[in-house]
Amino acid sequence: MKKIVLSILFIACFSLVAFSQAKKPTIMVVPSDNWCIKNNYIMEFDNQGTKMKVPDYRKSLQESSDLLLVISKINELMADRGFPLKNLESAMKSLQNQSAEDAMLTSKSGADANESPIDKLKKVAKADIIMQLTWTINQTGPKKSITFNLQGIDAYTDKQIAGASGTGQPSFSAELPVLLEEAVLAHLDNFNAQLQKHFDDLFANGREVSLRILTFSSFDGDLESEYEGEELNAIIEKWVSDNTVKGRFSTTDATENMMLFEQVRIPLYDANNRAVDTRGWARDLQKMLKDKYSITAKLMTKGLGQAQIVIGEK
Repeated sequence: MKKIVLSILFIACFSLVAFSQAKKPTIMVVPSDNWCIKNNYIMEFDNQGTKMKVPDYRKSLQESSDLLLVISKINELMADRGFPLKNLESAMKSLQNQSAEDAMLTSKSGADANESPIDKLKKVAKADIIMQLTWTINQTGPKKSITFNLQGIDAYTDKQIAGASGTGQPSFSAELPVLLEEAVLAHLDNFNAQLQKHFDDLFANGREVSLRILTFSSFDGDLESEYEGEELNAIIEKWVSDNTVKGRFSTTDATENMMLFEQVRIPLYDANNRAVDTRGWARDLQKMLKDKYSITAKLMTKGLGQAQIVIGEK
């Protein structure tokens, strides 16, 4: 009987340690597009000739005390549940330091790295999940309540992977953080469970990204040119297969001048337990082409989840 009790205790302790060491997704809380537009925190940028409106997070952080209070409260509630958080304000400061350098980023032939301000923010923050928050305050007589909407967005694919919404009980409290906490608490654990389930899937099956292969006009050949008896497109496709989790990817399009790989599952961590991102993963393909076949290629990324390798020059 004593041995059975000791065995149960050992299993329980082992499970507790394993759970405490489980990797959690990193999250950054941002106000939703809807909230930013309603409160006139937007900016415009030129996306290859098309005017786009995006949230102006810097302006919202500088001018809205309510936003700072709301983000602080959500950060506190998530931290209490063991989820690491990225700070939006800190990420914006890092982005400001890089903006001048990024603005000058071109290839030697003059090709731009076209990215929206949001794509650039995601690259700086390097969060797994963007947690978008919308809220409105309702008032009935002396009582107030808050209606909220939380969306967990995969930062690499922009797919929603978790959600929660609701309205809190009316309260005489006028403090926004108190109203928010009262409204969110009943939904937060289920929301976090959805986030963790998604991250567990990423850990088991890899992170989903996309890869595009193009050729510069200066390239002496195309993707059907043969190297050591094998077409270049087949060489690239084999490398993708060998370097994805369980060989998971889809070749969506392939011609003599371009290839598009989607639903590409890359590992979250390498053999040394270091985080793998899309750029680092695609850089290994770039290096293989150079080292083995003396093929020069330029690597560009858009946001966190899209890599583009252009063959022929840098």
